[in-house]
Amino acid sequence: MTDELLAVEGLESGYGQLQVLWGVELHLHEGETVVLLGSNGAGKTTLLKTLLGLICAWHGSIRFKGEEITHLPTDARVRRGIVYMSEMGVFPDLSIEDNLDIGTQFLPRHEAKERITGLYEIFPDLGHRRREAAGSLSGGQRKMLGVAKALAAKPHLLVMDEPSAGLSPLFVKEVVQVLAGFHRAPDLSLLIAEQNVTFLEIADRVYTLDGGRIGFNGSVGEARENDAIRRAYFGLK
Repeated sequence: MTDELLAVEGLESGYGQLQVLWGVELHLHEGETVVLLGSNGAGKTTLLKTLLGLICAWHGSIRFKGEEITHLPTDARVRRGIVYMSEMGVFPDLSIEDNLDIGTQFLPRHEAKERITGLYEIFPDLGHRRREAAGSLSGGQRKMLGVAKALAAKPHLLVMDEPSAGLSPLFVKEVVQVLAGFHRAPDLSLLIAEQNVTFLEIADRVYTLDGGRIGFNGSVGEARENDAIRRAYFGLK
């Protein structure tokens, strides 16, 4: 196994007096893709936002590349290489190019330009419409822009919140195909919070989150053979 990139231990968090996460343990290694399966309300978004410092951790620890980051501000975590892609993912009133520029805000200017040029090669449809508002794109194209914007930061860990949200099955497959191109890249790891099992196609390991607690942790093969997961996510009895 490659070096550990992210280590979450005993993490608890929530909103005001409402506790959402209960003793979450999660580990992710360099170059690995982990899918976090959970239904709506399971606590997936709360977990991801706590990892980014958008929500304060109440208890537990978060380590990234061996460094304790539990109480670092969000921008410090981004500078260290953790990038969060929300369900929306883009600023609809800004142009495609402006969205990508925001993604590169912590890169040196010359490196940012090279990065955006490279992303236009990966996403040519975005390059052809770079001056247009992100809001003019279709749902699937907007999601691709969200992926490109997140990748623009050259993250070591890309944390994605339900990239399938609002997409047709066809566009979900397109997003999976794009991410497959980065799967197992040694300088990029993916943590994908989802309820769509299509993303298991690119996963190395699977966690489930239910009621703010980690349930299953294992390989994709083990997840597919787990009766509770089959019933909850595959629609099988």
